[in-house]
Amino acid sequence: MKNFKYILLCLTIFSLVACQEDLLETIPNDRISKEIFWKTLEDLEYASNAVYPSLDGTNIFYFDGITDQLMTNHPFNSNTDIQRGFGTIASGKFYSEWQNAYRGIRRANDFMDNVDLVEEDDQEAINRFKGEVMTLRAYIYLKLIMLYGDVPLITSGIDIEGGRTITRTPIVEIWDFIEDELSQAADWLPYENNGRIDKGAALALKARAMLYAQRYNEAAEAAKEVMDSGVFSLYPDYFNLFQYEGENNSEVILAREFAVDVNAHNIYSSVAPWSQTSGSSGSLYVPTKAIIDAYPMANGLAIEDPESGFDPYNPYDNRDPRLKQSVFLTGITPLPDGGTYGSIPGTDGSDAVQITVYSTASGFNVRKYVDAADYSNPSNSGLNIMLIRYAEVLLTYAEAKIELGELDETVYAAINEVRQRESVMLPSVTSEQASTQESLRSIVRNERQIELAFEGFRLFDIRRWKIAEDVMPGVPLGMQYVDGDGNLIQISLDGFDRSFDPERDYLWPIPNRERELNTALTQNTGW
Repeated sequence: MKNFKYILLCLTIFSLVACQEDLLETIPNDRISKEIFWKTLEDLEYASNAVYPSLDGTNIFYFDGITDQLMTNHPFNSNTDIQRGFGTIASGKFYSEWQNAYRGIRRANDFMDNVDLVEEDDQEAINRFKGEVMTLRAYIYLKLIMLYGDVPLITSGIDIEGGRTITRTPIVEIWDFIEDELSQAADWLPYENNGRIDKGAALALKARAMLYAQRYNEAAEAAKEVMDSGVFSLYPDYFNLFQYEGENNSEVILAREFAVDVNAHNIYSSVAPWSQTSGSSGSLYVPTKAIIDAYPMANGLAIEDPESGFDPYNPYDNRDPRLKQSVFLTGITPLPDGGTYGSIPGTDGSDAVQITVYSTASGFNVRKYVDAADYSNPSNSGLNIMLIRYAEVLLTYAEAKIELGELDETVYAAINEVRQRESVMLPSVTSEQASTQESLRSIVRNERQIELAFEGFRLFDIRRWKIAEDVMPGVPLGMQYVDGDGNLIQISLDGFDRSFDPERDYLWPIPNRERELNTALTQNTGW
């Protein structure tokens, strides 16, 4: 009887399953399935949103922090190893940038692999989302090749075995890919400037990429298209450009967006003067004398020019206004707490050199992105981080034209538009002052250095200009000050010798962990 009941129960279950053929084909409830996703435009928006976090954020300071402009101020921070030439194939930064980049690429590829499954009949909207993701993917690849050189070009999903055998793609092919992707994206995208990737971002990124690739004609053409669009213009106040007051203004082409309490960052607590961080460390990256000296006098002359009027005993008087708008210098007021910045060693200044292990070692602090609104909660900043702005486009256009040898009036106009921002107003550069390719090259390179200071460009600029071995090695210098006896004293950061091996350091190594997983990945020279 028991066996009969058991057989009857089995037959009943079998008949129920036979009547419900899809009973074992249920949709997973622990993740989004293709059975229910990739159907609507809303799905595309969500999927494209997942790629946006791959944009750079506060790490732009890291890139400048291993150049001649900034130094990593905390000696126990692992970033100092790279500045001093002690980085290895196992260094965490080399791996984290690679890992984050390919995580973003995987998300972008997943989007591109599935976007055409959407059933809605709005091809214009679908193409717009495609253009956004293609631009984001190009942004990631641009950074990858500037850091590592040849890298695997992956444009669709791959399985585990594919990841173990993929090889590095020649850099020229990746430049071709970036150019094609951004050209197509720009065709699909409108000018909207609403916080998402738009036509201006695609074209401006193309201009940057082609400049870095030394495809100067394409760089100039893409930059000129942005300039001629009439959509973007310089924000009049350079200081407020990097404060809450200046967010989402007409100069911003692309920014990584943040929000207090929701999606915040800690750039204030990282770079603000120690006295202004409410017990946080502060001063993680501090400016060096090299960047301070790059700012000309208000009359436009370099400080080393005997006619400039530069006074080493009053080094910050009558300088390019962007200096005080970008850097905290002794005597600057107000600090976020309303006080005065004081860094002269041995004084009672709240940020005197060596007053704490966290205080500035150079006598300078970064002022960009330090907004008084973040003073009360320094690790909860919602300031957007600028990634592409119109001033860069103008300087890209000027540099590309200079490298092409096309020294026409549009070159001077682009440079002067940046120099004569309402809050800056340096004298114009004229053809009488600079008429050769070499003289204009020097001007535009210095203009990039000071206009784009602390925005993540310097590392890539000194690499592509092949000047890193000239500007990087040696002991970084800080401020000069007058002691009690009237002597001019130079702060030197002895014991922190920076090095740069031109046979090795123009590229980062392929991370050791990646090569352990995939032996087909070759290593860069010298690592």
